[in-house]
Amino acid sequence: MEYLPVEVIGKILSRLGAAREVVIASATCRKWREAWKNHLHTLIFNSNDWPVYHELTTCRLEIIITQTIFQTNGLQCLSIIMDDVDEFSAAPVIAWLMYSRDTLRQLHYNVRTTPNVNILEKCGRQKLEVLTLAHNSITGVEPTYQKFPCLRSLSLSYVSISALDLSLLLTACPKIEVLMLISLDVVMSDPQATMELSSNSLKDIYVEAISLDKFILEADSLEKLHLKDCTLEFFELVCKGTLKYLKIDDVSVIHLDIGESAENLEVVDVSNFTIMWAKFIHMISKSSKLRRLRLWGVVFDEEDEVVDIETISSCFPLLSHLSLSYDLREEAGLQYGLQGSSQLENVVVLELGWTVISDMFSFWVAGLLDRCPNLQKLVIYGIVSEAKTHEECHTLANFTSSIVRLMRKYLHVEVQFEYE
Repeated sequence: MEYLPVEVIGKILSRLGAAREVVIASATCRKWREAWKNHLHTLIFNSNDWPVYHELTTCRLEIIITQTIFQTNGLQCLSIIMDDVDEFSAAPVIAWLMYSRDTLRQLHYNVRTTPNVNILEKCGRQKLEVLTLAHNSITGVEPTYQKFPCLRSLSLSYVSISALDLSLLLTACPKIEVLMLISLDVVMSDPQATMELSSNSLKDIYVEAISLDKFILEADSLEKLHLKDCTLEFFELVCKGTLKYLKIDDVSVIHLDIGESAENLEVVDVSNFTIMWAKFIHMISKSSKLRRLRLWGVVFDEEDEVVDIETISSCFPLLSHLSLSYDLREEAGLQYGLQGSSQLENVVVLELGWTVISDMFSFWVAGLLDRCPNLQKLVIYGIVSEAKTHEECHTLANFTSSIVRLMRKYLHVEVQFEYE
């Protein structure tokens, strides 16, 4: 170890990450202390890394963090994640940012301050590439002054910010590619909760636990869109056909419009969502490159609606992974869903599930297997309640017997059961 260049030792210490471990390791010898001081790039203060953090007073924590940061030169990644701390004083936080901001590439910070510290103001016009903020408030964004010329990833969780300030913040990040918005407290000046975001560089957006009347996203380069646990009356995506991944999970939305963005979709994953099948399939019908389609726990607007396999076959010739789970209602509807003779030639993995099992499920499984001549794997998901009536037990037994008979016909297919 004594022959290692001091720069290499600095990289080793940076790999440790956790501040306490780095401090202990740096005490090894004078050379390691030099590496700690001049060549350490990453420093992480996380309350989950060391139980003693939970026992220290806020004042003592501030002193420890201050002393540790001020012994380094050239920090590139600073992470302060203290879940049990109510509030830090503004003065030490400002000192940490002012001391390290010239070299920082990544900042992860989740502690409130008193009074509130404008972190954007302290870190604007610097070299930040990744910024993760939680439990803070952002007000009065000035994109001409608080510009982030290098920022590529921005994550805001439990942050209070107005729709206008968020829009201005995106404008201040000309190279942003990844945006995460989680449980935002969106401050609205207008009675109608409307958010309009625009970015030419954005490629990936994740939105969770946000309620809005109207959400318009204009992102010409967007490739991945994930909405989770949101309540939206109106959502519109304006994009130039670059979208490849669409995931909607437990979202309530009255009007969903992705315009002409569906042409290059490769993955569509929809779960716990109410859809009008005809409208939804029309929205994604031009996605001829689609390879994975997942419709899980979906509820149809119309009682007699079912997933139309013939339409799926004709619209998505490259589909290789199909996952379906919804309430099977009437046999006539299932017959409609399985009508036609088109094959799902490229489907190699088929996932099917139920919430309430019925005799129709076996019929449905058999019909889908018959449409997938090159299937390699079948996964069946089911919910099995603890208390069962005699009728439910009988239905489950019949299903098991039918699957055994069915799989004798498809010996080349691997079968897997996942019950909860």
